[in-house]
Amino acid sequence: MTDEQERVQPSGVWATAVGVARVRALETERENALFRDPLAQAFAAAGGLWPSSPPLPDDEAARRRRLAVSFSIVIRTKFLDDLLQQASASGVRQVVLLGAGMDSRAFRLDWPEGTRLFEVDTAAPLDFKASVLRQERAVARCERITVAVDLREDWPGALAAAGHDPAVPTVWIAEGLLIYLPEDAVELLLARISAQSAAGSRMGLTLGSRGVIERFGTDAAPGSAASMWISEMPDDPVGWLAGHGWEAGSHTLRERAAAYGRPISTPPQREERPGGLISAVRR
Repeated sequence: MTDEQERVQPSGVWATAVGVARVRALETERENALFRDPLAQAFAAAGGLWPSSPPLPDDEAARRRRLAVSFSIVIRTKFLDDLLQQASASGVRQVVLLGAGMDSRAFRLDWPEGTRLFEVDTAAPLDFKASVLRQERAVARCERITVAVDLREDWPGALAAAGHDPAVPTVWIAEGLLIYLPEDAVELLLARISAQSAAGSRMGLTLGSRGVIERFGTDAAPGSAASMWISEMPDDPVGWLAGHGWEAGSHTLRERAAAYGRPISTPPQREERPGGLISAVRR
């Protein structure tokens, strides 16, 4: 039986990872792409989202929201790519991707010798991903270790069993993850990250900005990503992270988009609040 015949099709929250891959594939085709993800198209195709995808809704407001989500994925990908490269330049050699989905950074970024990258997710997306990687004959550019565990379970124990060393610095990435978790689960996740982080560790988070669920989720189609969003960022994300021992910076999508040469042309519809792109260093 071929990988394609064996492949379990995406469902539930992890199916959104295939949609993210499609956005990255479209960005990769741009002449002035902010990043190149050569595996994204294969992930999207395996999940049935390439070359076509569900049509944009007829409602103009819904269409704008869909495009806004895609734009945010592009900007956050670039933001976290930069954060990882800065962490590597500072000497960090352990990387943990929480809720890794179809992330292909192990294959597309240049990693210093000795880098160990852990991809933590449930078995279904990791198995789906593995079948595509075999099909594409993809070769990681660092030591890549997959850890099949539900983030609601003892993932720190599974990570330790896979070889993660909490005594040396780690760079943690939680991209497009926290918005799907209830507030108590977000707190537990951060507490667990902090307990496994030596001084000098780094972290990149994406948080749902205040009001995003009201704007995007209230009339979201059943099964869509926005229909599963349940958590927004605290009013003071920098203070929140300081309480967990992290020195953080908060960046808005608008600010980062302008810095990357993709300015948002429309004026903000509301007062700019702390942004949902977070970089942090363990004190």
